[in-house]
Amino acid sequence: MDFLPIFLNLKHRKCAVIGGGEVASRKISLLLKVGADITVYSPALGETLRRWVDEGKIKHIAQEFRPEMLKECALVIAATNDMAVNRQVSDTAKTLGIPVNVVDQPDLCTFIMPSIIDRSPVTIAVSTGGRSPVLARLIRARLETLIPAGYGSLAKLVEAFRGKVKQKFKHPPRRRAFWEEVLQGRIAELAYSGQDKAAEKALQERLDTADGNKPTVGEVYLVGGGPGEPDLLTFRALRLMQEADVVVYDRLVSPAVLELVRRDAERIYAGKERDNHALPQEDINHLLVRLAKKGKRVVRLKGGDPFIFGRGGEEIDTLAAEGIPFQVVPGITAAAGCASYAGIPLTHRDYAQSVVFVTGHLQDGTVNLNWKALVQPDQTIVFYMGLHGIETICRELIHHGMRPTTLAALVQQGTTRNQRVLIGTIESLPGIVAKAKVKAPTLIIVGDVVELHGRLRWFEPTAAN
Repeated sequence: MDFLPIFLNLKHRKCAVIGGGEVASRKISLLLKVGADITVYSPALGETLRRWVDEGKIKHIAQEFRPEMLKECALVIAATNDMAVNRQVSDTAKTLGIPVNVVDQPDLCTFIMPSIIDRSPVTIAVSTGGRSPVLARLIRARLETLIPAGYGSLAKLVEAFRGKVKQKFKHPPRRRAFWEEVLQGRIAELAYSGQDKAAEKALQERLDTADGNKPTVGEVYLVGGGPGEPDLLTFRALRLMQEADVVVYDRLVSPAVLELVRRDAERIYAGKERDNHALPQEDINHLLVRLAKKGKRVVRLKGGDPFIFGRGGEEIDTLAAEGIPFQVVPGITAAAGCASYAGIPLTHRDYAQSVVFVTGHLQDGTVNLNWKALVQPDQTIVFYMGLHGIETICRELIHHGMRPTTLAALVQQGTTRNQRVLIGTIESLPGIVAKAKVKAPTLIIVGDVVELHGRLRWFEPTAAN
């Protein structure tokens, strides 16, 4: 290692910053977070530093650098655009034995500022030894996706229980095993999701029963897998997919998203196609209960969002009745994802002021939709699962007063490299489906906003070989 990673306690300690521009303000913002006593030495200040002086956050002395300014300092930062001044600051600080950082000049530094992931009191620092700050930032961005914002809450919870756990478990290996269970299970998830009181209660209950024979109950996570593109997953969805013992997934979950599931997790297919259900919905509900009662962490992975035509409400209703802990992780629903990737805003001041999502999954040839409510001016309609009933949908829209020339779009496998967008009218749409051999999953968007596709489309996919 070129630099020893350490964490300094600078609370209420004097720190000097030489330079008053925006570069200096970025360094000062970090010192403010740790409660340092900051004095800026510079003939002039930038806008940000002037505001902080007015707010009393920092002190300012409008002078050129002099060595005596560093007296009794715990840390020094040089951030001027004068190479000679920066070198003088560095030499003075080194002579006095004070840690010094010179911005963008690693050879003049005795310490460097890392790229920081702040989950206080958990802090993670990433450094490339000053060689590539951009690379450090990119590494930090990758780690940010894997480390929940709630890590800080979890750390505080652990701190509050350290003494109790130490008293309960005198033997260090047993104590370590207890904490490993807590930090990788339901209690940690409660803390991550902001349910601090529930996490504290669950940890106390687990501690109280640690020597008992009470079986451990798992938890179910209803996770929205989005419309297909794995980059559109939420951070929480990805983390839970990586931690799951079992994943129960639907047909609409794309293979690319399923690839992100933990390699050794058990995978159970529960997909549904028209007239062909791998598992009936009631069986899925009870499967989730059985798995959780075995102590499993179960991800119920659904395409799109669990609460938009995903039957997520039915599933958690059963879990709640059985006393199974659960969480719901929203996903980007197909309407939002497919419309965005097709360049079709669902609302627009000049075209549509409302949008309605409708299931077009017709049963026994009947139609049970409020057609009058759908055929409204300045409204966009998005049909899910409407491909099979496309002729009925278009016929009824026209019958209830919609212009036959109203624009409509078919978005097949939206957001993926296999995306196809076909544009027509509600009069021509059934013929387009037959001629182009459109297949599910396909979303239907009806309304004047479809006109914008021609000039707003931005995603030009390259189909996989």
